[in-house]
Amino acid sequence: MNAVAAPVGEPPELKRFSGAQRAAALLLVLGEEHGAPLWQNLTADEVKELSAAMAQLGRIPAAVVEHLLVQFSTEVSGMASMHGSFESTERLLSAILPGDRVREIMEDIRGPSGRTMWDKLSNVSEKVLAGYLQNEYPQTVAVILTKLKPDHAARVLAELPRELGVDVVTRMLRMDPVQKDVLQQVEQTLKAEFVSNLSRAQKRDPHESIAELFNALDRSAEEAMLTALEEQLPESAERIRSLMFTFEDLTKLLPAAIAAVVKAADKKVVALALKAAPEEARAVFFGGMTERASALLREDMASMGPVRARDCEEAQTQLVRLAKTLADRGEIMLVDPKSDDALIV
Repeated sequence: MNAVAAPVGEPPELKRFSGAQRAAALLLVLGEEHGAPLWQNLTADEVKELSAAMAQLGRIPAAVVEHLLVQFSTEVSGMASMHGSFESTERLLSAILPGDRVREIMEDIRGPSGRTMWDKLSNVSEKVLAGYLQNEYPQTVAVILTKLKPDHAARVLAELPRELGVDVVTRMLRMDPVQKDVLQQVEQTLKAEFVSNLSRAQKRDPHESIAELFNALDRSAEEAMLTALEEQLPESAERIRSLMFTFEDLTKLLPAAIAAVVKAADKKVVALALKAAPEEARAVFFGGMTERASALLREDMASMGPVRARDCEEAQTQLVRLAKTLADRGEIMLVDPKSDDALIV
């Protein structure tokens, strides 16, 4: 092959590429035929590092390509750009390395995209995951926690019973490198017993989702949507109405719950919400406050002067959301609007 003169100077774009990225770009351009001998002489850690860098390259300016591959400048000088991606990286590795090694490498570099079992577990609530793990063997729990991200593993560990948690940490300290077949068995068990069941358990009644959506609408839009829905799907509209928790439902809360909502709320929001509320609703809220606090709130309401109905409705919606948040934390109980007697936490 004839020698080709190197480009004069270093292209300014090259500065944003690290050493690993430059090596990855070089191997990407070499492709399967010319790059195979290089890949085969790399260690597993080097392959992972270069593969991760390659998958994140994105667009590589032609000037950088020419600088890195001066001996092939004739072939690459006409290229506007190249593009490194997970797909191109995986295709290249598949032509060079065994399939199981390619899968292992790609799982390590894909990151939190939800494409692997461990990515999926990182999106599962620590309470839910801990509830499942506390019925597993401590050694299995230890294996799983070592594969999770440290921050998520820490939250899961904090939710486990103390004795089990200590046992798991002890096993993690003594753990040898996990054999691949053991890890695959754990993954298969998780897929079969946990993820599939979780997916089924998370299927919700669409009426519940719509009720939550309507709760976030302003009053006029909410009523307009429900009225229109009643004409087309009267049974669904009735179901949604029964599931919605409204400002009027707040007046059914126990006095202690009312007091908790008022205490946690912005006083301006409470004043604005009660400005448009009927006297019966106001009395319920004032009853959950001290005399001094209720007197101050009445003064705030009186000093407001005329206010827009939309602003009052938005303030009432904020109080409803706050009550739901407090209920989710277990700080108060909400009266279920579907029943006069039942209480839900």
